Amino acid sequence: MHSLKKCFCLKKTRHLLETHDTLASETCFTVNDVEALYVLYKTLSSSIIDDGHIHKEEFLQALFSCSDRQNLFADRLFDLFDLKRNGIIEFGEFVRSLSIFHPKAPEEDKITFAFRVYDLKNTGHIERDETIQEADLNGDGRIDLHEWMELVARYPSLIKNMTLPYLEEVTALFPCFVMTSKVRDSELVCGN
Repeated sequence: MHSLKKCFCLKKTRHLLETHDTLASETCFTVNDVEALYVLYKTLSSSIIDDGHIHKEEFLQALFSCSDRQNLFADRLFDLFDLKRNGIIEFGEFVRSLSIFHPKAPEEDKITFAFRVYDLKNTGHIERDETIQEADLNGDGRIDLHEWMELVARYPSLIKNMTLPYLEEVTALFPCFVMTSKVRDSELVCGN
């Protein structure tokens, strides 16, 4: 029985490493960064409901130290992190979404994500009541992604918060999270 249990543990560990390798190859994070983020994810996902997923209440708690306050921005961020639209943030969604805020993430990805934050109704346009009217270059009463890119080019501070410099140093900030991986980080390239 013990050897059977050990076999399942090894298989689970191997699968977890493969997942970390995959996430590192698809994002700007290294394998060690992904492993550090996994420890953080486990902490967040068990802060209120201990089920291995981040629920909206846990997300709000982590961002704003409150889980009961209504916050349109936090709700919108949760919706964007919840890529599967199932009401929870799974680990892969967590890493992929955080990668957009990495200093090495492409600026176009940051601009697109910021656009989606302001596109409150998910229409592919920012409606007149959702933001600045000066960005509506074609006068149709809404801002499309192209107009948003033009606005960001004029006002780069609109996406200033889309870069979190400390994400580049996850393992340096949290050295207790650093683990030894079977894949060298130098084998992985950001976003590939």
